[in-house]
Amino acid sequence: MKREKDFKFILVDILLIIGIILPIVCGMVLDVLTSPAVDGVNITGARIYFTINMPIQDFPITEAQINSAIVVISLLFLCLFLTHGIKEKPDSIRQHIAEYIVEKTDSLVHDNMGRYFMSFAPFIAAIMGISLLSSLLSLVGLFPPTSDINIIAGWSILVFFIITHYKMKCGPLYYLKGLTEPIVLLTPLNILGEVSTPISMAFRHYGNVLSGSVISVLITAALQGLSQKLLGWIPGTLGQFPLLQIGLPAVLSIYFDVFSSCLQAFIFAMLTMLNISTAFPQEDYLARQRRKAEKRRIRNAGKMISTN
Repeated sequence: MKREKDFKFILVDILLIIGIILPIVCGMVLDVLTSPAVDGVNITGARIYFTINMPIQDFPITEAQINSAIVVISLLFLCLFLTHGIKEKPDSIRQHIAEYIVEKTDSLVHDNMGRYFMSFAPFIAAIMGISLLSSLLSLVGLFPPTSDINIIAGWSILVFFIITHYKMKCGPLYYLKGLTEPIVLLTPLNILGEVSTPISMAFRHYGNVLSGSVISVLITAALQGLSQKLLGWIPGTLGQFPLLQIGLPAVLSIYFDVFSSCLQAFIFAMLTMLNISTAFPQEDYLARQRRKAEKRRIRNAGKMISTN
């Protein structure tokens, strides 16, 4: 009975690992089958696989959208794998990893947003996970979705709606009044500041990831050309050997693809936390809730007196 239970447990683990890896492998196969043959340096945006005809404007399905779906599916199976067989007392490395991620995310949210926003921990962890894995897709030759402004703009607009929601917790009139402070003449600048929040978040993340990818490609191409200049006088295959491309591109990739990806994911999550927490007038909102509770108490007391 125990051996059968262990077999089922291992089988589920294998299926979950396949669920993590298979979407990325499928993306790599799709990339190979659809990539056009090019010579030299080729820096382009996300390829359009096909277009869905719509009444107002056609809807293109791009490489960035497909790779974003790959990231979401792989992360889903990764979370299922880390939490499979979870116990009250940790007895496996993956449960320790899962608890470490949860504890660090909770601590990050508590330190930057406060106790009121502790429910945001899963959202912040999802932002960092999706952003990081999206950028790291470049390590396996796939187009990173974070190099497409449309993907990052979608994230930023979502965060903007959350920010606006918390700004309006005290009511629409309170929010509109805040746009006129400290003086009415600054209202246009305050409106511009509201609109610029998602724009700055999107372009900061997109620009840093894209610039790193472009620099890596340009340096790799330059090293290839320099190798040919140095060894081109040697006849045969040895003259075409890319000597300078050994090692150095990998070192640069550690910074542009790994370190920069981790940094940009962390920065985007930090900006999300800070913009939401600072936008929320918590003291005014709690005071408003207390006034509402007091009015409700007085109204209920009046109803009780009238019925008696």
